[in-house]
Amino acid sequence: MFDGPFDVFAVIIAIVAFLIAIKASSQAAELRRRLNSLEAMLYAQRQVQPPPLLPAQEQAPAAATTAAGPPPLAPEVELVPSPPITEEASPPPLEASTGAETPPPLPAPAPGFEERLGTRWVVWIGGLALALGGFFMVRYSIEAGLVGPGVRVFLGGLFALALLGAGEWTRRKESISSIQALPIANIPAILTAAGTAVAFATIYAAYALYGFLVPATAFVLLSLVALGTLAAALLHGPALAGLGVVGAFVTPILVSSGKPDYWALYIYLAIVTAASFGLARIRLWRWLAVATIVFAVLWIFPGLDTGELQVAPHAFHVIAGFVLAALLVVCGFMFGPTIENGEIEPVSSSSLGAYLFGAMLIVLSSAHADLALIAFTLLVFATLFVAWRAPAATGALGAAAATVFIVFAEWAVRANPDMLVLPGGPMSGIGPAATDSAVTLHLVMAAILAAGFGLTGFLAQGRSNSAIIPVVWSATAVATPIAILIALYARIAHLDRSIPFAVLAVLLAAAFAAATESLTRRETRPGVAISTALFATGTLGALALALTFALEKGWLTIALALMSLGTAWISMQRPIPFLRWLAAIFAGIVTARIAYDPRIVGDAVGTTPIFNWLLWGYGLPALSFWAASIFLRRRGDDAPLRMVEAAAILFTALLAFMEIRHFATGGNMTAAPSLLEFALQACISLAMAIGLERLRLRSHSIVHNVGAIALTAIAGLISVFGLLILENPWLLSSVNVGGAVFNLLLLGYALPAVLMLLLSYAMAGHRPVAYANTLAGGALVFALAYVTLQIRRFYHGPVLLYGGTTGAEQYTYSIGWLAFGVVLLGVGILVNSERARLASAAVIALTILKAFVIDMSTLTGVYRALSFMCLGVVLVAIGWLYQRILFRRQVPPPAPQTSA
Repeated sequence: MFDGPFDVFAVIIAIVAFLIAIKASSQAAELRRRLNSLEAMLYAQRQVQPPPLLPAQEQAPAAATTAAGPPPLAPEVELVPSPPITEEASPPPLEASTGAETPPPLPAPAPGFEERLGTRWVVWIGGLALALGGFFMVRYSIEAGLVGPGVRVFLGGLFALALLGAGEWTRRKESISSIQALPIANIPAILTAAGTAVAFATIYAAYALYGFLVPATAFVLLSLVALGTLAAALLHGPALAGLGVVGAFVTPILVSSGKPDYWALYIYLAIVTAASFGLARIRLWRWLAVATIVFAVLWIFPGLDTGELQVAPHAFHVIAGFVLAALLVVCGFMFGPTIENGEIEPVSSSSLGAYLFGAMLIVLSSAHADLALIAFTLLVFATLFVAWRAPAATGALGAAAATVFIVFAEWAVRANPDMLVLPGGPMSGIGPAATDSAVTLHLVMAAILAAGFGLTGFLAQGRSNSAIIPVVWSATAVATPIAILIALYARIAHLDRSIPFAVLAVLLAAAFAAATESLTRRETRPGVAISTALFATGTLGALALALTFALEKGWLTIALALMSLGTAWISMQRPIPFLRWLAAIFAGIVTARIAYDPRIVGDAVGTTPIFNWLLWGYGLPALSFWAASIFLRRRGDDAPLRMVEAAAILFTALLAFMEIRHFATGGNMTAAPSLLEFALQACISLAMAIGLERLRLRSHSIVHNVGAIALTAIAGLISVFGLLILENPWLLSSVNVGGAVFNLLLLGYALPAVLMLLLSYAMAGHRPVAYANTLAGGALVFALAYVTLQIRRFYHGPVLLYGGTTGAEQYTYSIGWLAFGVVLLGVGILVNSERARLASAAVIALTILKAFVIDMSTLTGVYRALSFMCLGVVLVAIGWLYQRILFRRQVPPPAPQTSA
């Protein structure tokens, strides 16, 4: 009696066949509809030629010689005799005799719901019902105990043969009748599909449920049914092809044994793949080729995760599939379909890439076994050969380059590189040596693959009229050797300094440079300009690698920055657009390198102020980026230039900030900030902002503009939070400010005030007035803070935080502020500056507020009197100055007296 698994298998096979047949037949119907539309268009455009003229009529104009001429009248047409009818030429149609064009046939109306229901869906549902009916009949006979297992299998086979015979009979009847079958509801194909499904189920039941067949016999029978289904698809269409390919690749799963025979499996799969590819080639079914490739690649995975991987049969599977795909699937190569020259076809490229992916999996799973490596290398070179002969498969070059890099990168990461660079050499029995056979094979492979990609990529330039194809060749020719070199360096040199690898990188750069010079001398061809840029990029990239391999971390930063400068200079000599981007890329790499380790050389910065590794690590890159921006600006303002300019400003600012921090902390870069550090940083930020404000007026660069604003904002944050709050020596900090006059107060408050004032004048007339006035207000605040703190320094010594405020000190604050306001007023009068006079008014107003709020309540005796007396005298004097000097009113002369 049939059990649960058979029922599930039967339903799954039937539903899969039903869905695949519907999809394939829908595609065929769409193709048929497009073909009918194309034929209608061509028939409408074709003009009917007029009948040949008799000798006496040779001078008469023809009725339809041109399409633009109007048709002749009917009486004139009747005067022209009909041409004689011969065996070679049939009489023209009636429309031709009148000279009128044949009207195009009207397009067939789209089928309605009723037509779809009656001619398509009913047929498909009927085919599915036939298959399921056979399964259910057998199940009923089992449940009722009507027949035994042998009879059940016999009846199932008989029903399958009946369906197959009915399908063939209906196909032949349709081929000799005058009724054309609907392509989307092909009754013969449906009957044949149902028959093959029943045949699959019957053979599987005889093997799995009743044990009538040994695995080998069941495997052969199922394989014959699958191959026969593919063969029948030549006559019955894509429905059977889909069912056949699914059945063929599922058969090994249905028939399994305790010890798998991979050779038998992959030989069978090679036969199935060849049949499926052949059918796809004959009928031009791309979907069938893609489905076959997917199933074939999935069959690579069995056995990869076992401890004893059988490399030989797996390698045979990928090689056989690759060869079959190259012969039958790749367009323009051997027996593949034709394609327009210069076009990259996705299926052609992805078919080769899929088998390269499988070969890569075998290499990785086998721990880089020699046979797997050799098979993988052969497939990579086969890919180069096929892509050389068939441009449609050029896309597979990217897959080849990617898999090569993955193989070598995994080899570098998987092994323990420390065992290769121990000072005393590798320990016996622990790690591999650099001369082991596996390492030697990888080195030989690396040299062969790098040379293969590089040479073919260079020689492929100029061979195609398409621009994308030479670009793909050049990209893989540049990227693959560099990637291989990096992987070998990581494996053998363990990312440490290595002069031999630096020499190899220099040789690679020389090869790329020679290719670049050779391409610049060639005639203009599609894609050559981009390929030249790629080879030039490879030259600079290889040089950067040489510096990376040969230099320590600090010198590497400098070298990469100089690479940006060199790239910018080369872009002046060879105006290749990508070189400008490459200069920006190098600047980005150096910036990322600094973000990773701001001290550049770690703890080896040194303790010497200014002249330490920070000066070289930040100063030389800053100079390089400034010079590179000058070179790049000569050919325009674009994104690469702005990136380099941003890096120049960033490294200049970082140089100043890092040197200040190193100086203020005595070389301890992790110490807490101090008043000295905040003061120097504020002054440097303001000074650089002034410089950028002047520079942006000449360069009109948005980067200089944004940089000036950013530095001004940074200076403001440091001034407010650092100098006025956190490190204010009167509020929170107990810092020793130093001497009576030349001290930290002069550096932290007086000098920033002067720089803020200069910055406000530098942007006057070029930025909003509120922006400049804000800076001028900041200058006033810091100047007043300096006067206040300097008075406290006079009374309390170098440490301002401790001690109370005496009456004399409070009176001195008022006098100092008042004197400061008077000085501002004098300056405003002398230079006629309204801003200075307004600042004076603000300071004096603050002094008046202090006198009435603080002095009146805290001062006593003579100090209170003197405070108000001085304030009154100054206010009167100020009023007099305003009346007599600034706003003096002219007395009008007396009116002349008139005599009576």
